[in-house]
Amino acid sequence: MTTSEQKVIPYLWFDHEAQEAAVFYTYVFKSGKIDRITRVGPADVVEFDIGGFNFIGLNGGPAAKFTPAISFLVSFSSIEEVVSTYSGLITGGTALMALDKYPFSEKYAWVQDKYGLSWQLMYIGGGEFRQKITPTLMYVGAQCGKAEAAIELYTSVFPRAKVGDILRYENGEGPDAAGTIKHAAFTLEGLEFAAMDSAYDHRFNFTEAISLLVRCRTQAEIDRFWEHLTMGGGQAGRCGWLKDRFGVSWQVVPDVLSEMLRDPDKEKVGRVTEAFLKMGKFDIDALSKAYQG
Repeated sequence: MTTSEQKVIPYLWFDHEAQEAAVFYTYVFKSGKIDRITRVGPADVVEFDIGGFNFIGLNGGPAAKFTPAISFLVSFSSIEEVVSTYSGLITGGTALMALDKYPFSEKYAWVQDKYGLSWQLMYIGGGEFRQKITPTLMYVGAQCGKAEAAIELYTSVFPRAKVGDILRYENGEGPDAAGTIKHAAFTLEGLEFAAMDSAYDHRFNFTEAISLLVRCRTQAEIDRFWEHLTMGGGQAGRCGWLKDRFGVSWQVVPDVLSEMLRDPDKEKVGRVTEAFLKMGKFDIDALSKAYQG
């Protein structure tokens, strides 16, 4: 999947280490590259990929912290790759689930790296994968039991979406209620996601440190995503940010904004930056007027 094809991109809010982290990840995973670094106001935005999966990192300051509520499941075709990647990520990090054999995988680990970002490393076997990295959302605390409703919302908003296999908790698998989601797969615009409920006493929840950026070509697209993702108790934010009613953060952003911010004309970039910093939902016409002066 190329950068131009990936409509939904995980957006990672670092304190000041976005570029350092991108270099670290491309080294540890041995597949990836830094695509672009853009200055947006006082902050650097770093676009990078791992195994063909695109991320964006922001140097946003200390306001937001990563939690395991959103992790990234990485599939491997060899146990040696799992072990090698784990060795890199655990340096300065913490094991949330030890590297070991589990009923669902011959070799698996859940690790929080030195920047606080969570990765699930799993031996799958079977050679190449259509998508090496799968964003995984875990609904805990007040959101526990709502994974299925969240999937229904997300797959109703995106024109090309579907629900995949669902594994449910059964009676006696407490503390989770029977029928809630142990693991579910779904796709949005060809991108694979996973979701799960967990009723354990987790001391974390979703934060703005990981948002899902939706790239839009038209104002109609922006309006649709903004309306549907904020419905039922979601919260509209600033600069294209919002939270859905489950607490997951999204950014609804026009593709043209990235093009404007990469313009070598600093005056144009300054006008566009001043305009978008005042916006909630993005207005493409207003951005274009600011760009043109």
